[in-house]
Amino acid sequence: MNNNYYAVLMAGGVGSRFWPISTTENPKQFHDMLGTGDTLIQKTFKRLNKFVPKENILILTNERYNDLVLEQLPLVKQDQVVLEPAMRNTAPCILYAALKIQKKNPNAVMIVAPSDHWIEDEAAFAEDVQMCFDKCEKEDVLCTLGIKPTFPNTGFGYIEFKKDSPVAGLKKVDQFREKPDYETAKEFLAQGNFLWNAGIFMWSVKTIVDAFKNFQPTQYALFEKGISVYNTSTEQDFINENYPNAENISIDYAILEQSKSIYVLPATFDWNDLGTWGSLYDKLDKDEDNTAVVNGRVLSQDAEGNMIRTAKGKIVVVDGLSDYIIVDKEDVLLIYPKSKEQDIKQVLVKVKDKFGKQYT
Repeated sequence: MNNNYYAVLMAGGVGSRFWPISTTENPKQFHDMLGTGDTLIQKTFKRLNKFVPKENILILTNERYNDLVLEQLPLVKQDQVVLEPAMRNTAPCILYAALKIQKKNPNAVMIVAPSDHWIEDEAAFAEDVQMCFDKCEKEDVLCTLGIKPTFPNTGFGYIEFKKDSPVAGLKKVDQFREKPDYETAKEFLAQGNFLWNAGIFMWSVKTIVDAFKNFQPTQYALFEKGISVYNTSTEQDFINENYPNAENISIDYAILEQSKSIYVLPATFDWNDLGTWGSLYDKLDKDEDNTAVVNGRVLSQDAEGNMIRTAKGKIVVVDGLSDYIIVDKEDVLLIYPKSKEQDIKQVLVKVKDKFGKQYT
């Protein structure tokens, strides 16, 4: 295994659309969402550890999830858990992690990957990442994996690559596009040179740090002050004091939309971002009533197309209900139309106001 390979596993999100299973105190990446025996973060760590040494995988998360990370990933040591004292989007934490890695190994190349995505063909994933790593080791470029769109999704950002790109392999990125409306998404698909932005990035530490120097000099100056203490016992004190002063900005806005040296590789593996109960439903096997079930045992009549999740072995009887999300968790029961799943975030606010934040 190549000791110059590093990974930054992004595990700080709350996943509020998966309420009531995903909560502020215990978000979705720490749950076995598909009933496989592994939580999402465990699956992601194992996937990355097939080509990145375990000691070179950093877990980037909010400080409140430190114990959960160490409990679920016993191969990880405390100094691999990079703790954010405040939520400041993806650019500051990626710069922070890159500087830590660069201090250890100036020749490092790294992958930045979300902890809560589902990828079935892990061998194909590793091959795609290897192709990007090879290019990043030879050239000062930023690489990303794009997902071939299967329908005009309005919930993803898109990557537009140059139409004269080679048919196979990496393609030069023309621009990153915001989440479109439905008609615009249909136009993207018709043009044929658009991919979904999966948020999976690869680059050498030198290239990404130089990009921050060029495009985000204020942000770079803030974190550069801590180089002498990174990977030491006084690192966290520096971060606690300075991290809240970082600009709240995504890596897309901060770097990717400004750089002219970005390449995208159309992914050869199946991918699902598991962003909502509906996306989980799409991923799971269905029974004869087209119902997806996690953990429970279901008896249904005049019911179809439901997404049901309960405690292991619990019996659920459903009559006359179709296309609903049914989630039973201790002191919360959610029965909600799949067609309104994007509104669950708003429901959370109402639950908090009426019953208290301990349920959210």
